[in-house]
Amino acid sequence: MAEPQDPSQTQKEEHPLLASRPPVTDAITYLTIIEYNLEEQNLPILHQVLQDSELTSTIGWDLIHLLLPFLPASEECLQDIATKGNPRECVLKVTEALRLLEFEELHEETDEEEDGAEGSERKLKSPEVGLGESSTSPAFQRTILPPLPVLKFEILLDVLATLHRRVKTKYPSRFLSTSLQAVLVAYNRANTHIEELTLSAIKFVKTLSGTKRPHLPSRRSSGNLLRTGTGQSEPDAEAQSEAPSWEETHLVNRLLQSFLTHILEDYVLSLTSDDDVPGLSWASRLMEKYEPQRIPNKPNYQKYADRFADDEDLTSRVAILGQVVALTQDLGLEYEELLRTVMDAEVEKRGVPGTEDEPPATADDIPLSRTGSLFLIAAQNVKQELYASAKDAQSSSIPIFPGHATIISNFVGQLGPQTVGLEPEALLDVIVALGLIALERNNVGEPKDDESFAQYLQAISLISANTPSPSLRGHAHYLTTTVLRSHPHDLVRLTFIRDTLEYCPYENLKASAVSWLKGETLEANAPGPHDDDEGHTSIFATPVALSTVAPYLWPNVTKQYAFTDADLADTWMQFRQELGFYVAALNFYYLLLQAKYLHGPLGVKDLKIGDHYLTPLKSAAARFQAELRQGGGALGIDSDEEALEQAKADVGLLEKVIEWVEGGLQKL
Repeated sequence: MAEPQDPSQTQKEEHPLLASRPPVTDAITYLTIIEYNLEEQNLPILHQVLQDSELTSTIGWDLIHLLLPFLPASEECLQDIATKGNPRECVLKVTEALRLLEFEELHEETDEEEDGAEGSERKLKSPEVGLGESSTSPAFQRTILPPLPVLKFEILLDVLATLHRRVKTKYPSRFLSTSLQAVLVAYNRANTHIEELTLSAIKFVKTLSGTKRPHLPSRRSSGNLLRTGTGQSEPDAEAQSEAPSWEETHLVNRLLQSFLTHILEDYVLSLTSDDDVPGLSWASRLMEKYEPQRIPNKPNYQKYADRFADDEDLTSRVAILGQVVALTQDLGLEYEELLRTVMDAEVEKRGVPGTEDEPPATADDIPLSRTGSLFLIAAQNVKQELYASAKDAQSSSIPIFPGHATIISNFVGQLGPQTVGLEPEALLDVIVALGLIALERNNVGEPKDDESFAQYLQAISLISANTPSPSLRGHAHYLTTTVLRSHPHDLVRLTFIRDTLEYCPYENLKASAVSWLKGETLEANAPGPHDDDEGHTSIFATPVALSTVAPYLWPNVTKQYAFTDADLADTWMQFRQELGFYVAALNFYYLLLQAKYLHGPLGVKDLKIGDHYLTPLKSAAARFQAELRQGGGALGIDSDEEALEQAKADVGLLEKVIEWVEGGLQKL
């Protein structure tokens, strides 16, 4: 007597996905049946079906786009296809899926969402024992996964890595070139969860290159790190017996090098902060080491070095950068080649979005990312400065002239002079950091001519004027000041100061020019001999310097402030923009009045600023202060009490400085 069948087993055998398998139906019909019956609860049945290597080789590539919406439950099936499907056809389907991947629905989680049960994250259940009783892949444990598009990206890269290792061809670069372009297309579309996507890209390159370095653990408990293979890979049915040549192997390696530089570019440029941490804040961390006396002495102020040691987000930035740097070194990317890429003045060629480049014929056809190369160069230079373990490394400092000047030319103001200083803060941080290293090593070099010297200073000073980052503004100002003072010819230095005062449209930069002039004046007139080694007296120790800049330092503002009630609001706006420059210029004038030892050598008594500068300013300040006391409505100030009080304080400061100057003039 036959034993009774297990009812559940009978039900499984009668399942359409099992009962309709070829040769009962042909492959095309069977695909239609799968699509019709594809539900999450049927995925374990499909996993069983896909153990048939011959069948999976025939239909697997057509299932990829059907399975992606069911992630994470469908991952086992996708891994089955990766190990048993036709690798060449599957590579094409995976790259197609990557090109179609959209991240638009993603948003950054709020604290409430992160603490809540759902939000934009989906919790996985713990897998149960038994086929068909769990919709979750056994490769996963209880964890939290990122949103579906991010999960798709991670798993598609895992699948792609498996497929590429299976393809046995004389020309693997032809497959890899297409795949890497597709990965970059998808990666470039994302604007959140960049850390997880970057870790996936790094893991992808490690797997393809055979690098043995351990993968960097993500701070988010992600399935990407818990994933394991689900079976032995089948051989490539279309394998070519001839192994790739040395040139082809070199070409594949170059593709991976290039890919990493582009990933690094996009990753670092994505780093933003609401707390003035531009990129990796290399400039701030270097200045804390070089000029510790400049560290603000404020209660509860935390140094940048401590922030990068203690803050999890910032520590993660350093770790990811370290992974990329190490991987490029494993792939043999040389510093000299990175430097050539960065210094190349030719406009960097960029692919057209939505198009695909033809596979390269030689390694020389594959460009590195110039910005990514810059980040790698900076990483090596900064490492030597900040970490004792790197002190034995060969010095690789880039001189201010011509090296750093070339970097400025290649990376800053590419969209026109009006955009200087508006580049991504992470990029500006790297550029300023390289300049600070050069100064610390006294590696200024020689400018080609006075014009190139002035162009360099103009670009750095515009960064100090325009970048939104307060820390970068300060470091760029320090860099500008120090390089300016390094020029041996006083007339060149004076010319740059005068040109800034005369032509610069940014009042904060003109205020900086006042500080340069003040420093030159005090140094040139310090006690002791004023002649240089050649017997030349500094122009800043004569009346010439002050008389040259006076028309721009204390200009005639009589017409500007002869305003009527109709002009009141517009004139107030202009006055407010120039207020900082006015205060700086008057403070310098007051210094000249107080320092009696300067009166004779500099002809201070011949400087007349009262009628055309001091008097109209005083009158305008009094008028504006009266309007502010009445609420500021006529000046266009809204009912913002804090803004009103700040405006009163700013105008009051100008009035106080004018009072000091008037007192000094009376004594004069």
